[in-house]
Amino acid sequence: MSATTTLLGTGHTSRLLTEAEIRTILDEALRDADIRNQRVLVIIPDSTRTAPMPLLFKQLCDLALPQAKALDFLVALGTHVPMSDAALNKMLGITPDLRASTYARVNIFNHEWSQPETFATIGHISADEISAITSGMLKNAVDVTINKKALEYDRIFVCGPVFPHEVAGFSGGNKYFFPGISGPDVIHLSHWIGALVTNFVVIGTKHTPVRAVFDRAAAMIPTPKTCLAFVVKDGGLAGLFAGSMDDAWSAAADLSAQTHIKTVAQPFKQVLSVMPPMYEDLWTASKGMYKLEPVVADGGEVIIYSPTLKEISFVHGKVLDEIGYHVRDYFVKQWDQFKHHLWGIVAHSTHLRGMGTFENGIERPRITVTIASQISEARCRAVNLNYRDPKSIDVESFANREAEGILLVRKAGEMLYRLKK
Repeated sequence: MSATTTLLGTGHTSRLLTEAEIRTILDEALRDADIRNQRVLVIIPDSTRTAPMPLLFKQLCDLALPQAKALDFLVALGTHVPMSDAALNKMLGITPDLRASTYARVNIFNHEWSQPETFATIGHISADEISAITSGMLKNAVDVTINKKALEYDRIFVCGPVFPHEVAGFSGGNKYFFPGISGPDVIHLSHWIGALVTNFVVIGTKHTPVRAVFDRAAAMIPTPKTCLAFVVKDGGLAGLFAGSMDDAWSAAADLSAQTHIKTVAQPFKQVLSVMPPMYEDLWTASKGMYKLEPVVADGGEVIIYSPTLKEISFVHGKVLDEIGYHVRDYFVKQWDQFKHHLWGIVAHSTHLRGMGTFENGIERPRITVTIASQISEARCRAVNLNYRDPKSIDVESFANREAEGILLVRKAGEMLYRLKK
């Protein structure tokens, strides 16, 4: 079976790709991979990522089903909540009738991350190698486990968007394997590495220690892989690149850096991050903090505004209620007290709370993080977050006040804001 070596596709900063251009790139990628009579698995994002999945799903099925022996899709949940059939159908733009007729041959799987039998061990990264990757920041060995489905097909396509990301630097590429469909060990180790480096430093950086861990682990997957990395803009695609996991992702990350990073001249004393409904808990809505923290002035405030949001985390809420949200050094300097918790959850805590110090038992976060949602004031305070009643917020009153040091971001979570150097 051929290995994909050619980088296909194109991207633009001034226009979106047409459906015909997208189809041509997908067709060339399928032919380059030679999927005739092969079992093909396509790994895709869940609904917390903006992506024109109805178009991509339909075109991939149209092009691949006549050639492939099997065509299935696996949702890279990481540790997100599994999607219902109704939610999957909505994300992919199909009806139950279409799923049972036109796409009857196509299986659509959730990544069942909570089931131990989901996983196979494919390798091991030594403590010395982790130490080298992290410049001595962490020295822990890790077993590499992954969803068995990654080993049961003849060809894998990773089809997902690339955005600035708080843990990996940029999303996409091998991140769809780790943490997308991986076992817990790599997830928690890599996220803690990201926390040690900090979101402030990592986000929007192309080559990071976390990305290096993902790439090292993904190299252990024996199944031939093709990356379909795309860059979303205004509901369409500014770019689509197909090729090796490294080359296609790299091209998309370069375009994402031009598309999804906004540079401002001065920091803001207050930012209102209006979160889209696709972020259904604070675990995912925290992107409203991650993407704005770099432009908040010392002593300033980020308000995560989501009037429909009701839960801290559907999966990890109990642990977060126990440990709260704190700056990195709060945990690092009291590690014996917290090291037994899952490190990925501790990492999330630090990412949302942001930069700060912990000296002589006193925690001093750099900025205030305020939650304006249906999560109660008592619960927000208990986990070390500020609270504001969403009914007290008039979104439009924040508009056009940049000169006053106030920024309104109407669809927060995807655009990264940075200060000019």
